[in-house]
Amino acid sequence: MIGAAISRRLFLAASSAFVVAGARADAPFITVASTTSTQNSGLFDHILPRFTRESGIAVRVVAVGTGAALRLARNGDADVLIVHHRASEEAFVAAGFGRQRHEVMHNDFLLVGPKDDPAGIAGEANVVQALGAIARTRAPFASRGDDSGTHRREQALWREAGVDPGEASGLWYRELGAGMGATLNLAAALGAYTLTDRGTWLGFGNRRNLVVLSEGDSRLRNTYAAILVDPERHPHVKAVAGQRFIDWLLSPAGRAAIESFEIGGKRLFHAR
Repeated sequence: MIGAAISRRLFLAASSAFVVAGARADAPFITVASTTSTQNSGLFDHILPRFTRESGIAVRVVAVGTGAALRLARNGDADVLIVHHRASEEAFVAAGFGRQRHEVMHNDFLLVGPKDDPAGIAGEANVVQALGAIARTRAPFASRGDDSGTHRREQALWREAGVDPGEASGLWYRELGAGMGATLNLAAALGAYTLTDRGTWLGFGNRRNLVVLSEGDSRLRNTYAAILVDPERHPHVKAVAGQRFIDWLLSPAGRAAIESFEIGGKRLFHAR
Protein backbone atom coordinates (compact mmCIF):
# COMPACT_ATOMS: atom_id res chain seq x y z
CA MET A 1 0.00 0.00 0.00
CA ILE A 2 2.80 2.44 0.84
CA GLY A 3 4.53 1.76 -2.48
CA ALA A 4 1.29 2.32 -4.36
CA ALA A 5 0.69 5.61 -2.54
CA ILE A 6 4.21 6.81 -3.34
CA SER A 7 3.72 5.79 -6.95
CA ARG A 8 0.48 7.75 -7.20
CA ARG A 9 2.17 10.84 -5.73
CA LEU A 10 4.99 10.52 -8.23
CA PHE A 11 2.52 10.41 -11.09
CA LEU A 12 0.76 13.51 -9.78
CA ALA A 13 4.02 15.34 -9.28
CA ALA A 14 5.08 14.46 -12.80
CA SER A 15 1.80 15.34 -14.44
CA SER A 16 3.26 18.52 -15.94
CA ALA A 17 6.00 16.40 -17.51
CA PHE A 18 3.64 13.98 -19.23
CA VAL A 19 4.25 13.71 -22.96
CA VAL A 20 2.15 11.74 -25.43
CA ALA A 21 3.30 10.78 -28.92
CA GLY A 22 0.35 9.47 -30.90
CA ALA A 23 -2.46 10.58 -33.15
CA ARG A 24 -5.50 8.96 -31.52
CA ALA A 25 -6.64 8.74 -27.93
CA ASP A 26 -7.66 5.10 -28.49
CA ALA A 27 -4.35 4.08 -30.10
CA PRO A 28 -2.30 1.36 -28.42
CA PHE A 29 0.26 2.95 -26.13
CA ILE A 30 3.11 2.26 -23.76
CA THR A 31 4.23 4.25 -20.72
CA VAL A 32 7.89 5.19 -20.42
CA ALA A 33 9.39 6.40 -17.14
CA SER A 34 12.37 8.54 -18.08
CA THR A 35 14.65 11.34 -17.00
CA THR A 36 13.84 15.03 -17.38
CA SER A 37 16.81 15.55 -19.70
CA THR A 38 15.28 13.44 -22.48
CA GLN A 39 12.22 15.69 -22.38
CA ASN A 40 13.79 19.07 -21.57
CA SER A 41 16.26 18.70 -24.40
CA GLY A 42 13.45 18.10 -26.90
CA LEU A 43 14.70 14.62 -27.84
CA PHE A 44 11.40 12.83 -27.24
CA ASP A 45 9.47 15.44 -29.22
CA HIS A 46 11.84 14.66 -32.09
CA ILE A 47 11.96 10.85 -32.04
CA LEU A 48 8.68 9.57 -30.58
CA PRO A 49 6.41 10.67 -33.45
CA ARG A 50 8.68 8.72 -35.81
CA PHE A 51 8.30 5.56 -33.76
CA THR A 52 4.53 6.01 -33.59
CA ARG A 53 4.24 6.50 -37.35
CA GLU A 54 6.21 3.31 -37.97
CA SER A 55 4.60 1.13 -35.30
CA GLY A 56 1.16 2.57 -34.57
CA ILE A 57 2.12 2.56 -30.88
CA ALA A 58 1.85 5.83 -28.95
CA VAL A 59 4.35 6.60 -26.19
CA ARG A 60 3.30 8.26 -22.95
CA VAL A 61 6.28 9.62 -21.05
CA VAL A 62 6.48 10.41 -17.35
CA ALA A 63 9.61 12.58 -17.14
CA VAL A 64 11.10 12.73 -13.64
CA GLY A 65 14.51 12.25 -12.07
CA THR A 66 16.19 8.86 -12.33
CA GLY A 67 15.38 7.92 -8.73
CA ALA A 68 11.69 8.69 -9.20
CA ALA A 69 11.62 6.92 -12.58
CA LEU A 70 13.10 3.80 -10.99
CA ARG A 71 10.45 3.87 -8.25
CA LEU A 72 7.67 4.17 -10.82
CA ALA A 73 9.05 1.22 -12.77
CA ARG A 74 9.52 -0.89 -9.63
CA ASN A 75 5.87 -0.30 -8.78
CA GLY A 76 4.79 -1.41 -12.24
CA ASP A 77 3.63 2.05 -13.30
CA ALA A 78 5.66 2.01 -16.52
CA ASP A 79 6.36 -0.47 -19.29
CA VAL A 80 9.82 0.82 -20.18
CA LEU A 81 12.48 2.62 -18.13
CA ILE A 82 15.02 5.01 -19.70
CA VAL A 83 17.50 6.48 -17.22
CA HIS A 84 21.20 7.29 -16.87
CA HIS A 85 22.72 5.78 -13.75
CA ARG A 86 24.32 2.43 -14.52
CA ALA A 87 24.67 1.11 -10.96
CA SER A 88 20.97 1.74 -10.27
CA GLU A 89 19.97 0.18 -13.60
CA GLU A 90 21.99 -2.96 -12.94
CA ALA A 91 20.53 -3.24 -9.43
CA PHE A 92 17.02 -2.84 -10.89
CA VAL A 93 17.59 -5.76 -13.28
CA ALA A 94 19.38 -7.89 -10.67
CA ALA A 95 16.42 -7.50 -8.29
CA GLY A 96 14.06 -8.87 -10.94
CA PHE A 97 12.22 -5.65 -11.73
CA GLY A 98 13.48 -5.38 -15.29
CA ARG A 99 14.69 -7.48 -18.17
CA GLN A 100 17.95 -6.83 -19.98
CA ARG A 101 19.65 -3.42 -19.78
CA HIS A 102 20.24 -1.93 -23.26
CA GLU A 103 22.58 1.04 -23.71
CA VAL A 104 20.83 3.33 -26.18
CA MET A 105 22.79 6.58 -26.40
CA HIS A 106 25.17 8.90 -24.62
CA ASN A 107 26.16 12.50 -24.24
CA ASP A 108 28.14 14.11 -21.43
CA PHE A 109 27.92 16.27 -18.34
CA LEU A 110 29.32 19.78 -18.13
CA LEU A 111 30.45 21.87 -15.18
CA VAL A 112 29.10 25.36 -15.82
CA GLY A 113 29.40 28.52 -13.80
CA PRO A 114 29.66 32.31 -13.85
CA LYS A 115 31.86 33.93 -16.45
CA ASP A 116 33.89 35.73 -13.74
CA ASP A 117 34.73 32.25 -12.32
CA PRO A 118 35.56 32.99 -8.65
CA ALA A 119 36.93 29.44 -8.14
CA GLY A 120 39.34 29.83 -11.08
CA ILE A 121 38.44 26.55 -12.79
CA ALA A 122 38.07 27.71 -16.40
CA GLY A 123 39.67 25.16 -18.72
CA GLU A 124 40.30 22.64 -15.92
CA ALA A 125 40.05 19.25 -17.61
CA ASN A 126 39.96 17.33 -14.31
CA VAL A 127 36.42 17.77 -13.02
CA VAL A 128 37.32 16.43 -9.57
CA GLN A 129 40.01 19.09 -9.15
CA ALA A 130 37.54 21.71 -10.37
CA LEU A 131 35.01 20.69 -7.72
CA GLY A 132 37.74 20.74 -5.07
CA ALA A 133 38.55 24.33 -6.03
CA ILE A 134 34.87 25.31 -5.75
CA ALA A 135 34.72 23.82 -2.25
CA ARG A 136 37.98 25.49 -1.12
CA THR A 137 36.81 28.92 -2.27
CA ARG A 138 33.29 28.33 -0.97
CA ALA A 139 31.93 29.57 -4.28
CA PRO A 140 28.16 29.05 -4.64
CA PHE A 141 27.12 25.71 -6.13
CA ALA A 142 23.54 24.81 -7.13
CA SER A 143 22.69 21.10 -6.83
CA ARG A 144 19.58 19.42 -8.16
CA GLY A 145 19.34 17.53 -4.87
CA ASP A 146 16.57 15.36 -6.32
CA ASP A 147 18.06 11.85 -6.50
CA SER A 148 18.25 12.15 -10.29
CA GLY A 149 20.99 10.57 -12.38
CA THR A 150 22.68 13.97 -12.62
CA HIS A 151 22.49 14.42 -8.84
CA ARG A 152 23.88 10.92 -8.24
CA ARG A 153 26.80 11.60 -10.60
CA GLU A 154 27.46 14.93 -8.87
CA GLN A 155 27.55 13.22 -5.46
CA ALA A 156 29.98 10.59 -6.76
CA LEU A 157 32.29 13.31 -8.08
CA TRP A 158 32.23 15.16 -4.75
CA ARG A 159 33.22 11.92 -3.03
CA GLU A 160 36.17 11.56 -5.40
CA ALA A 161 37.15 15.11 -4.52
CA GLY A 162 37.06 14.22 -0.81
CA VAL A 163 34.33 16.78 -0.16
CA ASP A 164 31.07 16.35 1.76
CA PRO A 165 29.02 19.25 0.40
CA GLY A 166 26.16 18.38 2.72
CA GLU A 167 28.16 20.00 5.52
CA ALA A 168 27.77 23.30 3.65
CA SER A 169 24.10 22.83 2.76
CA GLY A 170 22.33 26.18 2.86
CA LEU A 171 25.64 28.04 2.82
CA TRP A 172 27.69 27.89 -0.39
CA TYR A 173 26.02 24.59 -1.37
CA ARG A 174 22.36 25.00 -2.39
CA GLU A 175 20.18 21.89 -2.75
CA LEU A 176 16.99 22.50 -4.71
CA GLY A 177 15.16 19.19 -4.97
CA ALA A 178 14.25 20.28 -8.51
CA GLY A 179 14.86 19.45 -12.16
CA MET A 180 17.73 20.54 -14.36
CA GLY A 181 15.98 23.56 -15.85
CA ALA A 182 15.09 25.01 -12.45
CA THR A 183 18.62 24.34 -11.19
CA LEU A 184 20.17 26.12 -14.16
CA ASN A 185 17.81 29.04 -13.61
CA LEU A 186 18.92 29.35 -9.98
CA ALA A 187 22.59 29.04 -10.93
CA ALA A 188 22.13 31.82 -13.49
CA ALA A 189 20.37 34.05 -10.93
CA LEU A 190 22.94 33.45 -8.17
CA GLY A 191 26.06 33.29 -10.33
CA ALA A 192 26.59 29.73 -9.08
CA TYR A 193 28.30 26.67 -10.47
CA THR A 194 26.33 23.53 -11.31
CA LEU A 195 26.60 20.18 -13.09
CA THR A 196 24.32 19.76 -16.11
CA ASP A 197 23.87 17.35 -18.99
CA ARG A 198 24.87 18.78 -22.36
CA GLY A 199 21.44 18.20 -23.92
CA THR A 200 19.62 20.36 -21.37
CA TRP A 201 22.39 22.97 -21.50
CA LEU A 202 22.16 23.37 -25.27
CA GLY A 203 18.40 23.79 -25.05
CA PHE A 204 18.56 26.22 -22.10
CA GLY A 205 17.81 29.81 -23.07
CA ASN A 206 18.31 31.70 -19.80
CA ARG A 207 22.07 31.39 -19.37
CA ARG A 208 22.76 35.02 -18.44
CA ASN A 209 26.45 34.93 -17.52
CA LEU A 210 26.77 31.15 -17.23
CA VAL A 211 29.44 29.49 -19.38
CA VAL A 212 30.97 26.02 -19.70
CA LEU A 213 34.07 25.88 -17.51
CA SER A 214 35.03 22.19 -17.35
CA GLU A 215 34.26 19.44 -19.84
CA GLY A 216 35.78 16.38 -21.48
CA ASP A 217 36.76 14.37 -18.40
CA SER A 218 35.92 10.68 -18.97
CA ARG A 219 34.06 10.75 -15.64
CA LEU A 220 31.55 13.11 -17.27
CA ARG A 221 30.35 10.58 -19.85
CA ASN A 222 26.57 10.22 -19.57
CA THR A 223 25.08 6.96 -20.87
CA TYR A 224 21.34 6.32 -21.17
CA ALA A 225 19.90 2.80 -21.03
CA ALA A 226 16.46 1.34 -21.77
CA ILE A 227 15.00 -1.54 -19.75
CA LEU A 228 11.75 -3.42 -20.20
CA VAL A 229 9.89 -3.72 -16.89
CA ASP A 230 9.62 -7.44 -16.15
CA PRO A 231 6.10 -8.72 -16.96
CA GLU A 232 6.62 -11.67 -14.61
CA ARG A 233 6.82 -9.17 -11.75
CA HIS A 234 3.99 -7.01 -13.13
CA PRO A 235 1.75 -9.03 -15.52
CA HIS A 236 -0.04 -5.91 -16.82
CA VAL A 237 3.19 -4.61 -18.39
CA LYS A 238 2.86 -4.29 -22.18
CA ALA A 239 5.92 -6.38 -22.83
CA VAL A 240 5.52 -6.91 -26.59
CA ALA A 241 4.94 -3.23 -27.37
CA GLY A 242 7.58 -2.12 -24.85
CA GLN A 243 10.20 -4.43 -26.33
CA ARG A 244 9.27 -3.22 -29.80
CA PHE A 245 10.07 0.34 -28.71
CA ILE A 246 13.44 -0.71 -27.27
CA ASP A 247 14.24 -2.69 -30.42
CA TRP A 248 13.38 0.38 -32.50
CA LEU A 249 15.70 2.60 -30.44
CA LEU A 250 18.51 0.13 -31.17
CA SER A 251 17.62 -0.26 -34.86
CA PRO A 252 19.08 1.76 -37.73
CA ALA A 253 15.87 3.83 -37.86
CA GLY A 254 15.97 4.61 -34.14
CA ARG A 255 19.68 5.36 -34.18
CA ALA A 256 19.20 7.69 -37.15
CA ALA A 257 16.40 9.51 -35.33
CA ILE A 258 18.60 10.02 -32.26
CA GLU A 259 21.60 11.11 -34.31
CA SER A 260 19.55 13.61 -36.32
CA PHE A 261 18.41 15.57 -33.27
CA GLU A 262 20.31 18.85 -33.14
CA ILE A 263 20.05 22.31 -31.61
CA GLY A 264 21.88 25.11 -33.36
CA GLY A 265 23.65 22.60 -35.57
CA LYS A 266 25.00 20.68 -32.55
CA ARG A 267 24.12 17.03 -31.97
CA LEU A 268 22.81 16.44 -28.46
CA PHE A 269 22.91 12.64 -28.21
CA HIS A 270 25.04 9.94 -29.82
CA ALA A 271 23.39 6.59 -30.52
CA ARG A 272 25.17 3.50 -29.20
